[in-house]
Amino acid sequence: MSTWIDPPDAQGRVPAPLLRVDDRYVALVTGAARGLGAAVCSRFVQRGLQVIAVDHCVGDESDSGYAHAAPADLERLSERLGDSIRPVMLDVRDAPALEQALVQRLRPQEHLVTVVAAAATIEGGAYLWESDPAVLDRLWQSNVCTVWSTATATVPQLLRTAHAGIPASFVAVASLAGHTGLYHLSAYCAVKHAVVGLIRGLAADLVNQGVYVSAVSPDAMATAMLDATASLYGLDSVDALVADMECRAPLSPDDVAAMVEFACANGPTVHGTAIRATGGLGM
Repeated sequence: MSTWIDPPDAQGRVPAPLLRVDDRYVALVTGAARGLGAAVCSRFVQRGLQVIAVDHCVGDESDSGYAHAAPADLERLSERLGDSIRPVMLDVRDAPALEQALVQRLRPQEHLVTVVAAAATIEGGAYLWESDPAVLDRLWQSNVCTVWSTATATVPQLLRTAHAGIPASFVAVASLAGHTGLYHLSAYCAVKHAVVGLIRGLAADLVNQGVYVSAVSPDAMATAMLDATASLYGLDSVDALVADMECRAPLSPDDVAAMVEFACANGPTVHGTAIRATGGLGM
């Protein structure tokens, strides 16, 4: 039987990962309609996984100051990736609804082998003491509660997979802001630090359970969120945001998706850690 990664041997040693899958293996990705989430879906489909692609798809109705993914984005993803995508439109903060959607779309004999929590938003643009407290509340909901609810809804299924002898993984998307301070983004830094802490706590809960937990923390990535960040700083382009990166350009969603894929496939090695994809920033 093909596996996402090979199980431990009789001595408990985990061999090198083999990215082989079969059509019984399913991934769930939140924030899936565009950007990084869509790039992760593409990589998983290329590996042969079935993907439950979840996005709220609020579009212009977002209160974060920029347009989020719309239903048309999720439709385009489904059209591009075909029958391997099982689209779901819902608010991932609603853990019972997400759990129900997972159960409805996970077919008999299938195993949920990996979950990627990529749903997130950004706001800011002011000193902490001049910021509306509602900004922190919204960011807490859209960045921390989304990961918490995704874990609440999916970890029981991941444990069932692990108990069937198939290692499983949970990866959250954090940020450079989860490891340092950023000007005029105090609330965003606070919630991304919380995501890293949440992942470490979840990893501690899952020690020796066969479910491996990690985070990926990207720097500037070519998505709508980076454009929104430039706007928060009053910039006409993202050039100034990437000037100190070694690559002198934003990371592509696929660049970061490759790191997410690595984290999923190398769970025992990265369990409890946050992998930083900085493009050389800070060297």
